[in-house]
Amino acid sequence: MSAPGHYFVPQPSQWPIVASLALLLLATGAATWVNGAVAGPYVLALGGAVILFVMFGWFGALIGEGRHGLYDDQVEGSLRSGMAWFIFSEVVVFAALFGALFYLREISVPGLASGDTHTFLWPQFHGGWPASGPISEGSFTPMRPWPIPTINTAMLLTSGLLVTLAHGALNNGQRGRLVALLSATIVLGLLFLRMQASEYHHAYTALHLTLATGAYGATFYLLTGLHGLHVAIGSLFLLVTLTRVVRGDFSVRHHVGFQAATWYWHFVGVVWLILYVVVYWL
Repeated sequence: MSAPGHYFVPQPSQWPIVASLALLLLATGAATWVNGAVAGPYVLALGGAVILFVMFGWFGALIGEGRHGLYDDQVEGSLRSGMAWFIFSEVVVFAALFGALFYLREISVPGLASGDTHTFLWPQFHGGWPASGPISEGSFTPMRPWPIPTINTAMLLTSGLLVTLAHGALNNGQRGRLVALLSATIVLGLLFLRMQASEYHHAYTALHLTLATGAYGATFYLLTGLHGLHVAIGSLFLLVTLTRVVRGDFSVRHHVGFQAATWYWHFVGVVWLILYVVVYWL
């Protein structure tokens, strides 16, 4: 247990340098794969495996420190601040992507359909959104909000409510209700991913919408795919949290790991609401 007034400082760790190596492998594998190197996919897979190893080892060390009572209120406050700044960095990433989508829809595509550029280079391009672009070939059908996106929205909203109720159950000491609500949240997250995979299959096979379908296809898959990755990470985060709940790691006073998981899940839900309106409706 940490002494009163003592701020815990962890010992030097090998995990940051191992994580850096994993990121280098990921970047190298992706770059070589795109350029046709035979070893590219294997290097990328190795980087992913090392990332998983780092996640289990590093987060396992943090959990162990918490279980041994090394974190006082001041340390937990620092952990909350760190999680808040991490989520803020994620907000910046999605804000940049939404900004790029706005630029394409409101400035770039209309500009290519008017003026000298339109007259001399692409006179056949009529602009408007959704657009594949002046040099993309083939037709496609844009995605509609019904049924899968709307069902996914309902599931994410419900899961956000459930994880909030789970937090209340933790504060009230209702362990069984907490486990049930967290489990239901995870199931809804996994169902969201399953429905999104079905939507992607339909888009590729029936609607002819691919990454090569110019501006619309690229922005659709980038935004929804990146969000889907965050849902997968959030589901894993909640699964680890559920395991810790069953093990009895959290208490009414000390549950910073649980709070971090719920904050992240609410962030995922808010981003999806914005994405649902901007990508599927507007």
